[in-house]
Amino acid sequence: MFGDISNGEMHLNEYGKIVQTEWLKSSEIRNEIELDAYQIMPNHFHGIVIIRNGTMDRRDERPFVPTRSFVPTMFKMRPKSLSSLMAGFQSPVTSKINQLRGTPKQDVWQSNYFDRIIRNDNELNRIRKYIIENPMKWNSDNENPNSSPT
Repeated sequence: MFGDISNGEMHLNEYGKIVQTEWLKSSEIRNEIELDAYQIMPNHFHGIVIIRNGTMDRRDERPFVPTRSFVPTMFKMRPKSLSSLMAGFQSPVTSKINQLRGTPKQDVWQSNYFDRIIRNDNELNRIRKYIIENPMKWNSDNENPNSSPT
């Protein structure tokens, strides 16, 4: 849906460019977050977000990795929370993609997302590497409907 991978590189299509634009816009809109490594894949998305607890003090940073995300709007979300960020990112992506393809109210994202707290620099660096190298491993990725097991 968001593009294709060839020679280990992700090539965004029009929908993928919408995802990228809205993701980057997230940190412009929300002072409480900082974006780190991210990767748009053909049918999902990985990203690291540093959520600040109301200050710019580095001791308050908490990196998270939301992937393949969507937060149903029926749940009340706390402002400046991960769920609020994801809903605020995915809603305009869904709206813009559906407008382009003429499919109002069609789902773009699955109904949940996976997140984890990154607890130390080693874990952060390992996850960054995974995200950056993800396109190179697409042929054997479980998310690839045409994957071939290694």
